[in-house]
Amino acid sequence: MTSTYRRGWESRRGSGRSVEDASRTNYYGLPAIHKPHWNWLIIAYFFLGGLSGGSYAVGSIAGLFGDRESRKIARVGRYISFLALLPSPILLILDLGRPERFHHMLRVLKVRSPMSVGVWVLLIFGAFCSLSAAGQAAQDGLLGRRNGAARLLRALPGHVVGALGIGSGFALGGYGGTLLSATAVPLWTKNGVLLGPLFLLSAVSSATASITLVLSLARGTRPTTLARLERLESLALLSEVALLLFTQSRLGRTIARPLVKGRLGLIHHFGVLGLGLAAPLVLQYMAAFRGEAPSRVVTALASALALSGGALFRYVIVTAGRLSADDPRATFDLASGQSPTAW
Repeated sequence: MTSTYRRGWESRRGSGRSVEDASRTNYYGLPAIHKPHWNWLIIAYFFLGGLSGGSYAVGSIAGLFGDRESRKIARVGRYISFLALLPSPILLILDLGRPERFHHMLRVLKVRSPMSVGVWVLLIFGAFCSLSAAGQAAQDGLLGRRNGAARLLRALPGHVVGALGIGSGFALGGYGGTLLSATAVPLWTKNGVLLGPLFLLSAVSSATASITLVLSLARGTRPTTLARLERLESLALLSEVALLLFTQSRLGRTIARPLVKGRLGLIHHFGVLGLGLAAPLVLQYMAAFRGEAPSRVVTALASALALSGGALFRYVIVTAGRLSADDPRATFDLASGQSPTAW
């Protein structure tokens, strides 16, 4: 039974607040929940995992439905995907603290555990990604020409493997948001249904930007190829901006405080929304407004900004979530189901 007695000094001073009321509004200044321990290891894992899954999906789709020129997109997407994948298991194992924990998670699949499902998604995607990268390396002659393994990999139907792996690539791209939404952290769980799609859009925009950046610096890339990638990148960035602003509008003043106040608020507004999302779109549409194709320098700059914005987005979301977990007012606002207010 909850006690509602009033302290004597409160009655004498005319305070109308009981101990119960004080605990409900500020929990005596103490955090109401335990914040997750996640640091830069999980932030890097989210970014590289999303980049790997997005690059694989974009490259595989280009290889399936594109023309001969689109094979360059598929080729670069496979290599970027594999290179981004390599550190991901290492980062996850380091974050778990003990290597055997990763092994234990592979012993059983718990469909109700986002962490367990995520490990298996990483494992399945890793198999498709590695096989596609090895097949591409064999076709490029990087594994030799006469050995049996290279000949076997060259005979592998790369488009079939890519088609089968697209689903796991998209799953890995949105996995970070799904994992965050399964916690009790106010800033994450308030928009739990939307965090997965938001991370997926960010993964696609980052992946497209990385492929565009590489091809803009490579010789022999046709302007039409870069134009296709820029259109996809613009669509992903616009969708990401719209969904990001929509999710923030639903948070409410208290829960959204880490995103708008202090140093993290500056990084969010000027780093993510400004340089990471708005600046690439402005650079791309300035050339389109003039009726000309953007130069390779502008294309590379826009892609580099979008790529850095994807990394900053994950840093801001993870760090802001930890700050919201330390704020008892955010926890009680979430628990009370108060309607969000504009901020």
